[in-house]
Amino acid sequence: MRPRLRAAAALVLACGALAGAACRWYNLERKLDPANADFISKVRYIITGAERHAFLLSPDAEKPKFIEEFWARRNPDPSSGENTFKTEYLKRIEQARRMFPGEGIPGWMTDRGRILVLFGPPMDRDIRSLPDTSNRCQEVWYYGDFPVIFIDASCAGTFRLVTMDFSSLRDINLMYMHDLNYALNEAAKPAARPPEAAPNALVFDADLVIRLRAPDRIEALVGVEMAYERIWFKADGTTMVTTLEAALELRDAAGGQVWESRTLHEIRVRDTELGGLTGTKYRLDIPIVVEGAERVGRLGPGAVLVLTLTNATGKESLKKSLDFK
Repeated sequence: MRPRLRAAAALVLACGALAGAACRWYNLERKLDPANADFISKVRYIITGAERHAFLLSPDAEKPKFIEEFWARRNPDPSSGENTFKTEYLKRIEQARRMFPGEGIPGWMTDRGRILVLFGPPMDRDIRSLPDTSNRCQEVWYYGDFPVIFIDASCAGTFRLVTMDFSSLRDINLMYMHDLNYALNEAAKPAARPPEAAPNALVFDADLVIRLRAPDRIEALVGVEMAYERIWFKADGTTMVTTLEAALELRDAAGGQVWESRTLHEIRVRDTELGGLTGTKYRLDIPIVVEGAERVGRLGPGAVLVLTLTNATGKESLKKSLDFK
């Protein structure tokens, strides 16, 4: 046989051997009962290759002991009554399952779920479910100054990680997750949103209703509505939270200030509920009460209400003017 033919044949045999080994482990995993299959799926990010092979080759009767020892090896404080590593890891798995159920695979196996499990909830999470200029949807997660970007090319609900190649994370053995989180927290700086990360997401509609107009008193109600997809939240444990500051100013026809107020409005949403709010709107109603004959008299034809809304997360701000009539 000529040298080139021998080399080609050797390559084919080597590839066949590798494929055969991969098929073997795949077939062993397919034969697992539901409980063991669930275990191997959920620990995919922290189990070593050697551990996985040992688990798949062990008799079913010995698998419970293997699982017990698997978690014990990762217990940061064996003298404690609780394995904090196991508790935190499985909490993140469950959180990913609840948050990302719509991609056809378990939530922890999605790109967003994988990052959530490995690095915990982001410090800030910019959810942009409305198409951008590229006709795609995106999410930007911030860990300190570092943005992790997920793109849904068709806005169909399937987000892919595009920040960088994180494929190697599938094989990382995170022996002590608390050490990882400590390192991340130490490295994290106050979240700063790069101006080029996304255009201003603060878009809202406003309406005004005057309920009472008397010579010495005016009562009105200004309503603000915005799509939940347009609200930039910050992660607070398992809750997404932000605060809106509403600055109201009544001006007479000459532009002089007649009345003003500033109010803060906190929005809190469970992270597992946020996805279900897509397509719905958050509404905020703010009362206006102006007293005194002199001030009421200035709010005649030509008077306007200037509303400035600021989202504390990201410091986005937008101003609108409404005829006060």
